[in-house]
Amino acid sequence: MIINSDERQWAWFDEGINTFMQYLAEQEWDNNYDSNEGPPHKITGYMNSPVDQLEPIMTNSENIIDYFANAYRKPATALNILRETVTGREKFDYAFKEYCRRWAFKHPTPADFFRSMEDASGQDLDWFWRGWFYGIEKVDISLDSIEWLKVDLENNPEPKEQSYPQTIEAPFETLTKARYREEVKQFPVEKDTSLQDFYTFYKPWETADSTSEFKMTDYAETFSKREKKELFADKNYYELRFSNKGGLVTPVILEWTFADGTKEIERIPVEIWRKNEQQFTQVFVKNKLVKSVKLDPWRETADVDETNNTRPMPTEPKLFMVFKKHEFHKSENMMQKAKKRKTLKP
Repeated sequence: MIINSDERQWAWFDEGINTFMQYLAEQEWDNNYDSNEGPPHKITGYMNSPVDQLEPIMTNSENIIDYFANAYRKPATALNILRETVTGREKFDYAFKEYCRRWAFKHPTPADFFRSMEDASGQDLDWFWRGWFYGIEKVDISLDSIEWLKVDLENNPEPKEQSYPQTIEAPFETLTKARYREEVKQFPVEKDTSLQDFYTFYKPWETADSTSEFKMTDYAETFSKREKKELFADKNYYELRFSNKGGLVTPVILEWTFADGTKEIERIPVEIWRKNEQQFTQVFVKNKLVKSVKLDPWRETADVDETNNTRPMPTEPKLFMVFKKHEFHKSENMMQKAKKRKTLKP
């Protein structure tokens, strides 16, 4: 009652936050309490509904189709995922308390809540608000394939000479250049000739320098057998390919089960989707043989389809060759070439 939100405009801003707080209270009061609103796996049915039955959480209260799911259940789940999976409890709790402190006895909007949570947590959460509160996309991350790789301890890649032709063309006469030429009567390099240098006069596109070659040797330096054995013999490389079938990006949580029966939880932050929101490939290095890999073992991301969260493990590894570095051949720059031809102006 201390923070006055406008429920008539944004139903979730009151009911969703209340439902979230109720979920936390239920779990703190009785660890065996089977809460209906808050656990991510219990919202997947609604999020997987036909698109004509969905609308964003930020929809005006009078236009919501499924009021209870949209205003109570989904925002409570979203805040729970934000707390447990995205920011972590410590950052979330601090930011949430800071929001309450800043907006006590005031009338905040959802934008004020979003900004306060980002500012106090020190995290960029734009993707989260956009996906969970302004969109209707769902979480469905698919583990598409698994490759098991090991280093080839016997063979090395053969050195390979590469040559890349480069061509310098005359600069295009841009509109900006043309207009400055009309406006500026005399440019600084024309007023003060001491500012002029080699590149003031040099026009490589009019000389033999217009074409050149950049050369390199691939796999020029390789590891010895002893080095490879020491560095790579015990390493297993697992290349996993993921795709975003639901449209809503999310952190990727993996459970690795090893041949010796031990397990490991590995968390990949949501930034993995930054350059490509549809798919990504990641290589994981493990010192033990992996028996199985499973996505979202705690069912904490609200993944609507768990049938694509695992794949059969390969029975035999593929070998790949390693090397230390390529060799980039040194070449003369334009000034050095001109000096050699004695065309370098004083």
